[in-house]
Amino acid sequence: MKSLVLASIILSIMVPLLSAQNGGLPPGWIDVSVAIDPSTLPVYPGDAPAKFKTLLSYDKGDKLALSGLDMGTHTGTHIDAPLHFIQGGATIDKIGLDQLNGPAIVIECSRDGAIIDAAELNKHPEWRKAKRILFKTRNSYENIWDKKEFDKSFVAFAPDAAKLMADAGVQVVGIDYLSAEKFGATEPLAHRALLGKGIAIIEGLDLRPAKAGEYELLLLPLKVVGLEGAPARAILKSVR
Repeated sequence: MKSLVLASIILSIMVPLLSAQNGGLPPGWIDVSVAIDPSTLPVYPGDAPAKFKTLLSYDKGDKLALSGLDMGTHTGTHIDAPLHFIQGGATIDKIGLDQLNGPAIVIECSRDGAIIDAAELNKHPEWRKAKRILFKTRNSYENIWDKKEFDKSFVAFAPDAAKLMADAGVQVVGIDYLSAEKFGATEPLAHRALLGKGIAIIEGLDLRPAKAGEYELLLLPLKVVGLEGAPARAILKSVR
């Protein structure tokens, strides 16, 4: 039954998407993915930067255009699978699309908040009824995606908030910058709390166009095998 429902959801989404003109989205849908542009995309320290390589080009007299793409699995908008911080955890290809796709909520956190801790989380009691939660934070309000330089002051999850969500049976958690963990944390406690319960983490969302509310989430990671994460495309449709 779940697979039939998921198929219905994806078909209902993809048919109008395929008919949209000029690569645009149908009315009501918003793209919350960041563009993979090596000239503008910030990179988490230690991650592989995205690189484009021209293999064939009309300018060189070739009869077609052909490019190579070199990037890390945690480039731009991407999904962390449990294996990222849990030894023996599930790889990205083992996370079911029925877990990733479906009803979601966007929570607008405090504009001056430096971290999403239990106190901040509980300011938004609607989270307790949601299976997929996307957090819009100061990262979005201050437009840190507009900076090529990586911003170490980004807002992330405190371990106590991560544990609350893990214990509540949340399936997907999303954040609007490149990590769910506070930069410089001595241990990846937020990651371990979430991934240890099989929760998929979406990092690198651009939630600036999204308002607080209920949505339908379409989230499709690259179908790579055996890895701890993968870039993904994420779009939202408001349902209320």
